[in-house]
Amino acid sequence: MPGRQPRTRIQKKNTETILEAALDVFSQHGFRGSTLDQIAKAAGLSKPNLLYYFPSKVAIHRELIDGLMQTWLDPLRKMQADGEPVEEILAYVLRKLEMAREYPRESRLFANEIVQGAPNIMDKIEGELKELVDEKAEVIENWITAGRIAPVDPYHLIFSIWATTQHYADFDAQIRGILHPEGDSHFEAARAHLDTLFRRMLTP
Repeated sequence: MPGRQPRTRIQKKNTETILEAALDVFSQHGFRGSTLDQIAKAAGLSKPNLLYYFPSKVAIHRELIDGLMQTWLDPLRKMQADGEPVEEILAYVLRKLEMAREYPRESRLFANEIVQGAPNIMDKIEGELKELVDEKAEVIENWITAGRIAPVDPYHLIFSIWATTQHYADFDAQIRGILHPEGDSHFEAARAHLDTLFRRMLTP
């Protein structure tokens, strides 16, 4: 809510309802394909009521992205330079895979934004995301120099982790169409596969 915070329980509830509805709409249709009317309908509110809480589609999208970025960056922040390198990287891989299971809509929201050229979040990509990736790439490079992991390109290692984990959220329909898993049972096989893949890649 621009310029103010929810002051009552009802205002807080309505804000959360709008954001939850917007997450569904944006993750299905992308930013450009979504409308305030769709979000209002999904939230069970009138459009004027929605506009009381958020002045525009951009404002709703931005609030979702702000929250998502913090959730997305937390596992990478937890990679510790003084830890055991292979285990630190694998912990990051497996947490990212778990996030694909826990937050599929959020992952698709982010993917849709990137596919469209990141018009609403490029400042965050070039800002806090780049700063964190640069920091962790330096940690990985130091591990390589010390002979603690096999030589890899730190940046492309991180990109590969994103690609192989977020795939399970962004391409969920394709995976389920091929595997026909029972519930989320395929995540256990994915976990074992990614552990083997990255462990073999990184072990000196």
